[in-house]
Amino acid sequence: MKDLQSFGWYAAKIAPKLPKEAFKPVPSRLWGGLVYLLIAIAGILVIGLLNNLHPWLGIGIAVILGTCFAGMGFLGHEILHGTVIRKPWLRDFLGAVAFWPLSVGPKLWRKWHNTTHHVHTQHDGKDPDAWPTLENLSHKPLLQKVYKLPMWMRSIVSFAFLSVSFTLHGLFMFKRFIKEFKPSKRPSVWIQLLLPWAMWLGLLAWLGPVKWFFAVLLPLLIANAIVMSYISTNHRLNPMTDVNDPLANSLSVNVPKWIDVIHFNFSYHTEHHLFPGMSPKYYPLVKKHIKEMWPERYHEMPHWKALVALWKTPHVYFNQTQFVDPAPGNLYPSLGHGMNESETVEEKKQERKSVSGRPSKSIH
Repeated sequence: MKDLQSFGWYAAKIAPKLPKEAFKPVPSRLWGGLVYLLIAIAGILVIGLLNNLHPWLGIGIAVILGTCFAGMGFLGHEILHGTVIRKPWLRDFLGAVAFWPLSVGPKLWRKWHNTTHHVHTQHDGKDPDAWPTLENLSHKPLLQKVYKLPMWMRSIVSFAFLSVSFTLHGLFMFKRFIKEFKPSKRPSVWIQLLLPWAMWLGLLAWLGPVKWFFAVLLPLLIANAIVMSYISTNHRLNPMTDVNDPLANSLSVNVPKWIDVIHFNFSYHTEHHLFPGMSPKYYPLVKKHIKEMWPERYHEMPHWKALVALWKTPHVYFNQTQFVDPAPGNLYPSLGHGMNESETVEEKKQERKSVSGRPSKSIH
């Protein structure tokens, strides 16, 4: 990777090439969210009102509900960046509705995601979504035990964990950021956290445990898995960077066009970090200009292949540009530093390098 540049440096060079309407909110995106919301309500009602719910019908409805919950989450992300509606109170209300299934409030999301993750992307110690470094791991006894397992076993566990990761991480972020809100703002942040959970528990009382599993729990697991299948590849194959350079620290994944439609172009993640205040409707155009101007810097990969690479790459940074499997001390390259996005890690002909002896900061 050549010298790093800030996201503003890239944006300033691309912005003049874009149409003026690309910088305006696109309220029509709400129609997709309304469809998801109506289908979700209908699905829960069908489960609740049926006297005898066949398990296969329950699973089918749960898959539809999980897909709707994930789609609403993608739209909520878009809404809370101000790319759909600019009026603050309406933005937060619609964002709260869209993020309701994933139980994340708009005030917390904007602080965690908009003003922390986007400003400090892939910065060690500042990005709340970045993977740990070997030094961080040395202070976490439970994770130390996990990383003593064979990597194939860790990969199974970590991929299974994707089905609860977003919701659990949201709770961790609440614990991390609640004290940073002004005392006068904290009650509303608490309310935004508790109301969705109160509704889920209310549905449990109405539906009973079996129907609740199909109407709430299984859809939430599916929604988490869908959302995290993107989030886990957005940056976690990339190096850590001292300069917030989206072409270095972000990855866009390629999915079929119909997937982009139902997921609101969430696959265009590098583009999003260049223009977080722009509707994803225009990200294909941004991508076109990036690939024309800096083709050697841009990282993209088929979504499935990014997941395969994630499976075969340890989840700990040895330094800014390399991952490490702590127990044997094997090093793995990051994107732009030896990992080729046209290949998976195991497909590369270059053998993994091993640290002589053990990593300098062993977890043992």
